[in-house]
Amino acid sequence: MTNKPDPSKWPVKVLIAAAGRGERFGGSVPKQYQKVAGKAVLKHTIEAFENCPLVDEIFVIINPDDEALFFDVSGGVKNPSPIAGSTSRKRSVYNGLRSLRDGEKNFKILIHDGARLCVKNDDIEAVIHALNDHAAVSLGIRVSDTLRSENGSDIDRAGVWAVQTPQGFHFQTILNAHEKFKDDDNFTDDASLVTLAGGDVQMIEGACTNIKITTQEDVAMAEFLLSGGCEIRTGMGFDVHAFDEVPADSIRLCGIDIPFDKKLKGHSDADVGLHALTDAVLGAIGEGDIGQHFPPSDDQWKGKDSAYFLEEVIKMVVQKGGELVHFDLTLICEAPKIGPVKDKIIKQLQIITGLSSSKINVKATTTEGLGFTGRGEGIAAQAIASVRLPMHDRA
Repeated sequence: MTNKPDPSKWPVKVLIAAAGRGERFGGSVPKQYQKVAGKAVLKHTIEAFENCPLVDEIFVIINPDDEALFFDVSGGVKNPSPIAGSTSRKRSVYNGLRSLRDGEKNFKILIHDGARLCVKNDDIEAVIHALNDHAAVSLGIRVSDTLRSENGSDIDRAGVWAVQTPQGFHFQTILNAHEKFKDDDNFTDDASLVTLAGGDVQMIEGACTNIKITTQEDVAMAEFLLSGGCEIRTGMGFDVHAFDEVPADSIRLCGIDIPFDKKLKGHSDADVGLHALTDAVLGAIGEGDIGQHFPPSDDQWKGKDSAYFLEEVIKMVVQKGGELVHFDLTLICEAPKIGPVKDKIIKQLQIITGLSSSKINVKATTTEGLGFTGRGEGIAAQAIASVRLPMHDRA
């Protein structure tokens, strides 16, 4: 009497389907190679399975034209050489299965979409454990929304699932199903092949957070999920510089030189606008003020272009896993007139910060002849900066 195979002792292999072109997503490169939360989508996906202690091997199916992109994003992850995909997802997965069929026959295989980057380890392990008792398993979520057809009639949602990946199989079960329908491309997931071949598929409740990147709108949600949530913080900056007594032919404001008969006095280039912005960003991330990081007592900052200060504090934001999302700057002076050069200022601030013009607001006002600015003794600036940071950051 032969012993019945024990799937609980079988090795676990993962096949990640990443050969698609992602035409609905758009962009110059396929969506799986575009960055989300600082990493390529595909790298997030590979790492999700690498971090699962129950997984033994990972194989990635790619478009042969994307080999350079793949090796660029897969650096630092322990995966074998990629498998060449084909003209459809089904044919690509079949290629992957055939590449594994000449070795051992008894193993569990998980098939996962390369663009489904937020899969949780608990869900991966749930599929693996379910394969101890079932030859085919799929993650999914029960449909809770009302379903309506185009002709206006409601569809009974009882027992209806939105299918997710990974889907898990005993290797021979899924290979046989693919071979049975190898010439039919009308399948978008692998579990349906098993069902059509007469097999049973065990559904496992997944998570609504196991999203697939399909369009640009999915990116913001993925970044939110991968960061563990985020928060918007706001910081305020204020700075004042007096005019120098030495005559000049231009004044430095917000990184540009504006024709004027006075310049501002200060240890660096005295760019009052950039100083206020720098302080605002530091305030948003709880990192003190500009004098703490770039003290006027330090000769290395003498005559320094203040764009450097703002660029450095933006790097601090990025190091915390965040990003600068918006700022509002007000220049307070009787002269020079800011209106004629405002567009030029905004363009320069785009270069310095990397923000689009829609996220930069610059305005100017006077104090109606009152105070030191009203008397033409100097310029003041105030700024508010908004920064998006991960919830786990407590700086």
